[in-house]
Amino acid sequence: MAKATLSLSLLLLSCISVGTLKLVEGEKTWCVAKPSSDPATLMTNINYACSQVDCRVLKKGCPCFSPDNLMNHASIAMNLYYQSRGRNKWNCNFKNSALIVMTDPSYGNCVYE
Repeated sequence: MAKATLSLSLLLLSCISVGTLKLVEGEKTWCVAKPSSDPATLMTNINYACSQVDCRVLKKGCPCFSPDNLMNHASIAMNLYYQSRGRNKWNCNFKNSALIVMTDPSYGNCVYE
């Protein structure tokens, strides 16, 4: 019984908190725009994230250009920033206009890192 308790304790110690959600350390997560975000906020997020990371995948003709809308482009740019900064919850805040998700948002040839 002591061994089972020790194993459970080690598992709990390897968890990190993201808001009220607990994720096992090393589990892949992505940062996406909140659907309720307004267009001005999404544009600000794209501009900021793309000033910090390479957003060429969003250019016309590139895999993540379509669908060509702010929600899609903001999610991709915000995720690029989040991934490049080590997937810390504070790197997916964007003034409370982002969500951390555990389901891969990749689609078609657009692969979220």
